[in-house]
Amino acid sequence: MTAKRPGRKGGSRTAPSRGNSRIAPTWHDADELRWAVRHWATRLGVRAPQIHLRQMQSKWASISTAGRLTLNTDLLVIPKDLGEFVVVHELVHLLAPNHGKVFKSFMRAYMPDWEEQAERLGRYARHTGKRLSSRRTATPI
Repeated sequence: MTAKRPGRKGGSRTAPSRGNSRIAPTWHDADELRWAVRHWATRLGVRAPQIHLRQMQSKWASISTAGRLTLNTDLLVIPKDLGEFVVVHELVHLLAPNHGKVFKSFMRAYMPDWEEQAERLGRYARHTGKRLSSRRTATPI
């Protein structure tokens, strides 16, 4: 479930997907990732957050109640669908602050395969040697 950015010309970079010969597209640049955040914020009906990218040691992303979304720069080189999962996960926290039933219900509504994506992201992180996950849950965000 990858959002299409209108007017994007040229190809995007690619990264190996699922350990086989298939190639998954990655983000063209930080602006394309920011566009995806705004797209998903609109789709979820939440206010688009301030978007910041920086290297993070232990998380893919975080969001504050004040509306500041910090994204790990490593998201720029992972498959887009996994990056979008991270974005949706963080934006859903604006609707449901914890990982309880309401949160899972929103995730299922907006990204039906979110549990599979969470597992894939965890495998990707392990495969690349990244130690990125949430401290509060097994969901690798």
